[in-house]
Amino acid sequence: MLMPRPLTVREAATRLGVKRETLYAYVSRGVLSRTIGADGRTSRFDPAEVNELARRGRPRKGVERVGEIDVSLATSITAVHPARLLFRGHDATLLARTSTFEAVSELLWTGALPSKVTWQHSNVATKMARTVARALPPAASPIDRYSAVSAAIGPLFPLRGDTRPAAVLTHARELIVALATSMDQRTERTERAALSPGTSIAQHLWRCLSPLPPTSARVALLDAALVLLSDHELATSTIAARVAASTRADPFSVVLAGLGAMNGPLHGKAALRVQQLLRDAEGSSAEAALARAVQSHPNLPGFGHPVYRGADPRAEHLLEVLAKVTPRRQRALVEDVLRAAAAAGAARPNVDFALAAMAHVMGMRMGSTEAIFALARISGLVAHALEEYGEEPLRFRARAIYIGP
Repeated sequence: MLMPRPLTVREAATRLGVKRETLYAYVSRGVLSRTIGADGRTSRFDPAEVNELARRGRPRKGVERVGEIDVSLATSITAVHPARLLFRGHDATLLARTSTFEAVSELLWTGALPSKVTWQHSNVATKMARTVARALPPAASPIDRYSAVSAAIGPLFPLRGDTRPAAVLTHARELIVALATSMDQRTERTERAALSPGTSIAQHLWRCLSPLPPTSARVALLDAALVLLSDHELATSTIAARVAASTRADPFSVVLAGLGAMNGPLHGKAALRVQQLLRDAEGSSAEAALARAVQSHPNLPGFGHPVYRGADPRAEHLLEVLAKVTPRRQRALVEDVLRAAAAAGAARPNVDFALAAMAHVMGMRMGSTEAIFALARISGLVAHALEEYGEEPLRFRARAIYIGP
């Protein structure tokens, strides 16, 4: 029986519908294997392996479901390992200790980590953000607020359709500053002071969310949370954003697509359930609150993660810093819940638990976890949009499995 002829680089890339660079990225990440041709230089690929990858993408689970979509994309932005999270090759927890949200955003966008960065912004965008935010009902969620502001300020920039990196980054900085501004519910005079030059996103957001004074240690804790939440490979909202970017939608529209996917209880609002659990525990006990949480939903919120086999490194770092900046009595409830969950056989806490623990200990209002998560993740959405703008347009085409009559 004759063995099928190995595929050339061009043939493999064509069959997968990707660029040569993307093909080699698959190889470097272990998604696809290659051999060296008889000439000792050129790469060759197993047609069966290429066909399997083209058919269903890189498998992430041992069980397949009919109709399940498993997307495999090459990326140089974020790598998720069983115990580590890397941004452009940098350990995310180390970045959370040594850098800022603005600098890490620049790293995600450009591949270069600046030592210090201050974002400039226009008054027209922040003014529009405050106007839109005040027009919304008080009960509007942070993601609803971000979505309304993103839709409103996009038209303020006539060249927003320019997808060249320099233009995208200018608009991304404007957008993130405007969204942070939209969370401020204080007086105009206070807002102007909060947005003075040199004020970081973490500093401003702290003043919007917590009644406690913005000490350097507290702001650094929030900054670390923003860094750690800024991207997590191909999360659902990231896929939505990349699909929008593949149509060459402008960055504001790309972020709107991602926010739409975040606006559900299983993604951008996941930590809200943990925040509610902690409030419940405060009014009763850790054991009673955990029991009620399990009764209302089969999965205990804030514990376990499908990617990390043991501890979620983001949660470990945030809980460690939280313990350093707050007295033990202030975090006693959080530790009671952790002990009760461990005694009940729960998995290790994930980043949703750590984020909710920070919000609870720091007296942040309900919904603050959503505001922090969504604002942070917009940085990653922009990074993936930039990467997608470099690919062939309209490359996403899912195949339907017709099951009707």
